[in-house]
Amino acid sequence: MGVSNGKELMSKKEYLPAAEKGMLPTTLTRRFELYPENKRRPVNKTLFKNNYFQMTCNTRSQTLEISSKGDIVYSAIPYDTGRNYIQRAAIQYLLHPEDVRQYIEMHKSNIEQYLVLSLFQVTKKKLGKDSSEVAQAYQAILQNPLLEIQVVGRLLQHDETGPLSANLAGKFLFSENQKTGIAGYIAEYLKFVVELTHSLPVTTDGKNILLLEGVQQESSLNGQEMSKQLTFDSDISQGLTLLPSEIRQTIVQSLSQTTQPQLTNNQPLLRSEFGKELADVRKGYVAHSVAPEELKKYFENMLPTENTNIVNVVSDMHIKDGKFPFSNPNFNILAGDILDSEVINKKIKGIYVIGGHELSAVLPKTTDLNDETWQKWQPFFGYEWFKLLRENPVDAWPLLPIGNHAFYKVVKNEIQKNFPKMRILHNQSVVHEGVRYIGLTIPVALTKRKKELQRFLLTTLKELLGDDYVTPTVIVSHAPLFNELSRLSPRSAAYSKDYICSEPKINQLFEHFPIIGVIHGHHHIPAAFGRYKLVEFSGKERFVVCSIYSDMNTGFELMSLISKE
Repeated sequence: MGVSNGKELMSKKEYLPAAEKGMLPTTLTRRFELYPENKRRPVNKTLFKNNYFQMTCNTRSQTLEISSKGDIVYSAIPYDTGRNYIQRAAIQYLLHPEDVRQYIEMHKSNIEQYLVLSLFQVTKKKLGKDSSEVAQAYQAILQNPLLEIQVVGRLLQHDETGPLSANLAGKFLFSENQKTGIAGYIAEYLKFVVELTHSLPVTTDGKNILLLEGVQQESSLNGQEMSKQLTFDSDISQGLTLLPSEIRQTIVQSLSQTTQPQLTNNQPLLRSEFGKELADVRKGYVAHSVAPEELKKYFENMLPTENTNIVNVVSDMHIKDGKFPFSNPNFNILAGDILDSEVINKKIKGIYVIGGHELSAVLPKTTDLNDETWQKWQPFFGYEWFKLLRENPVDAWPLLPIGNHAFYKVVKNEIQKNFPKMRILHNQSVVHEGVRYIGLTIPVALTKRKKELQRFLLTTLKELLGDDYVTPTVIVSHAPLFNELSRLSPRSAAYSKDYICSEPKINQLFEHFPIIGVIHGHHHIPAAFGRYKLVEFSGKERFVVCSIYSDMNTGFELMSLISKE
């Protein structure tokens, strides 16, 4: 698993390799007949299941998914969002327990801070990180593998989304964690995925499930390449040895298909037994979470701030303190929403496209519109959207101009002054190392103005592509061009089914020109859920990259995709 520099536990959210050909291997399709419920399910068909979990296949998108079945409860903590991070940590504990321990030790200072806050929630005592109570609680984590797995998952979530605050005692204190049912969930989950990967040619990292053929490693818990996917030939002996004996026994016996002992100390919570109690807890729950930004000052960033990607892609940094959070000496692609304050970086090189947050971040700080700093902005004073940008930027976004409006040129010049080595691409292109990058100004997803937006896309792309049918081309914008070339899930509340490409001439451009992929930001898709996917659009396979910044993701290496072209 590699823990040298504290980077990310990532995975790609890919279509099945066979899906690109519109077919699934018979190894899987013949299993449809094993489960009677598949006869009444036209889309989500069961391929493998046990008492608590199942793997299904979406026959439309040709994707696989592991999900818990109705009775088992992941966590008694209301609105607990850590499941995917904890499942990922559980897989890594099986594969690389020593590296998981190193990850814990590297984050010791932050764990101690969480323990201080957890103990205060329970005892109302203000303790120091060097207190005996904190030391005992820390040792309890190291002595209980199922809690250690959970803490690693919480740290992964912390590194990606910011500090946690709600119900910390249930997440970090052994005595309180026992009441949550998460340990029992982990035990059953590990049993399922080990049996699954030994039964079918699939692999999982704890979130995504893929056919074994063609699987690629994107990255690691801490930045080094690792065998982070659980497969039929993974060596899990060391991880199994460290798990409680009853869990180890159930996993081993599940592989031999002998009678399996029932868990006694790590029983999962079942809705059939505790449904009413869980509903009452959720109903009476009073959220006491605090915005991650407010808590950052109490924690340390344990992850490296140096990035050496050759072509580094990142977006949505939302810098509020004026400090650029990482360094990279090579070529960077900043896909918008970098700024929420004035930031100066005279070293970073590459290209930069404008996002919605830049539009207000570059405005003068004084409210006196007669001040000379507002002089260059005076031509826009009469626009309603400009007034809203000054007062409440989010309200301005649906009204923003589309295309080569003079306002964007002023924004571009303001950014350029503070990033002298970056090329700010405002509906322009540049060639770097044999690849043409087209930067489009699409600050927000204007779903209700799709026709106007796509007219702009068609005109601008025709102009920038010109007569060059040879140079590999990547299109960069902050908001995605349309659904077909977006990493936003249809399940997301932000998804609009109407935001599709409805201009045939755009399809023709993609068909005739060597557009190998697109890059976007805007939708805050956690990097741990994957930073790229491969899609088929206008008859060709293309990549779609969305690499949202976090402490654990200072950028995606685009060369891993470009080099395949």
